[in-house]
Amino acid sequence: MSEQTTAPEPDAAPLSLTPGERVIPSWTDPLAAAATRPIGGPLGEHAAVGRHWFWSPQRVALLFAMFMLMLSWFGKGSCIQQYQDSSGASQLDWRAGRPFVAMCYSDIVPLYSAEHLNDPQTFPYVSSWVEDAGSQKARTRYMEYPVVTGMFQWVNARIAQGWLAGAEAGWLPGALPVAVYFNITAFWLALAWLVTVWAVGRTAKRRPWDALLVAISPLILVHAFTNFDAIATALTAAALLAWSRKRPEVAGILLGLGAAAKLYPLFLLGALFVLCLRSGKLKQWSIAAGFTAATWLIVNVPFYLAAPQGWQEFFRLNTVRPMDPDSVYNVVSYLSGWTGFDGVLPRGTTPTWLNIVVAVLFLACCAGIAYIALTAPRRPRLAQLCFLVVAAFLLTNKVWSPQYSLWLVPLAVLAIPRWRILLAWMVIDALVWAPRMFYYLGVDHKGLPEGWFLSTVIIRDLAVIALCTLVVQEIYNPAKDLIRQAGDDDPTGGVLENTKDTKKNAQTASPAK
Repeated sequence: MSEQTTAPEPDAAPLSLTPGERVIPSWTDPLAAAATRPIGGPLGEHAAVGRHWFWSPQRVALLFAMFMLMLSWFGKGSCIQQYQDSSGASQLDWRAGRPFVAMCYSDIVPLYSAEHLNDPQTFPYVSSWVEDAGSQKARTRYMEYPVVTGMFQWVNARIAQGWLAGAEAGWLPGALPVAVYFNITAFWLALAWLVTVWAVGRTAKRRPWDALLVAISPLILVHAFTNFDAIATALTAAALLAWSRKRPEVAGILLGLGAAAKLYPLFLLGALFVLCLRSGKLKQWSIAAGFTAATWLIVNVPFYLAAPQGWQEFFRLNTVRPMDPDSVYNVVSYLSGWTGFDGVLPRGTTPTWLNIVVAVLFLACCAGIAYIALTAPRRPRLAQLCFLVVAAFLLTNKVWSPQYSLWLVPLAVLAIPRWRILLAWMVIDALVWAPRMFYYLGVDHKGLPEGWFLSTVIIRDLAVIALCTLVVQEIYNPAKDLIRQAGDDDPTGGVLENTKDTKKNAQTASPAK
């Protein structure tokens, strides 16, 4: 469509857009405007938007995402290099602390052998092995990930086995088995992140360029292939897209699959419940929740019946896991000398009081978010509540593995499409990786002391809290919300969008009123 409006200054008053008209970042966002100067500056007043035969905001975002994923793969590539030992056998080159010095560490590499994926005779949750065999700490172990993630690893291991057979036959290039496994896994994780970018761009509707923030996120450079979290982000982003298209049953199926990969997609049902309660749309919520539960059960029940002890390993490990180095509890412990709610416990002992405190704090945050959603002058947008819930979980949880920050990226872009603020947070969060790696290297090997690492954790937590504060401010003052400044109600809302707000005296009209 041809734009005839004069391009306003980025800091000018909010634009009044006609229905269906795109929000143009170079007109509305100072960072986007500055970024366009090397290529001619902001979009011209007579530019034809949406007329190019191939390039669209989504395709541009996907292209940038592929470039970032390529850089991320090269960043992890140092950890799949090999060398020949004294006997002439090829070995993975993790000598001299390479994973930490090169900052290329990825869980995918050690898990290949740790989860016995290199053994073609094993099957997740059914097969077991003994950890610390021959000692008093000996314990039977099983696959430690939820079913979708566990099977994802096993299938990739079997594909790698087939690739290696082709390499032996001479018609495929060969490498160390773990390197082949890593590359196959990275391919599917890259595809999952591309799905995440695509889903955010489709959900944003009149703001398709916001997907570029997901595509170029600095967190992708360090964490796209750190673990398997891109699977859950893809399923969650696709679920939000399905809900925005008024398909609660599809959203439920995707959330169920996401919950079978990582726990956090289940939290979105809580945000949906509060908003549907306020809007009188509990029937649609029941459909989504029912399909979520059914999907999760269909995926999990067969494994539970076939190998109940192996299936429970994920839950057991999360119960006995102590406070993570990245958690706020460890920060408090380091600064104060506090030994934790349970004191010093032997390895493998359940930190009962820590688990209780974590659960209580998260539930208290959820209650506070529900109160905000029900008392706000206008119904909050779905993405705003989803971001608050997931951020609250990470801030109060005893574990914040660095790749968990990927969970927030698509939710933050949909909730707070402010480019400078989001990129600043993403840079801060991504930079935590460097001191973390050198902390694990150890002071004895010229690494960093714990205090340096924890100082970056504090800054990261404060940045996330600042984002949450901004979201709450925009919930209580919708006129400051960029989405509603453009005249939209809730592009992610689906059946909630433009529905009558049941809160008395709620502002259901334009936020400009």
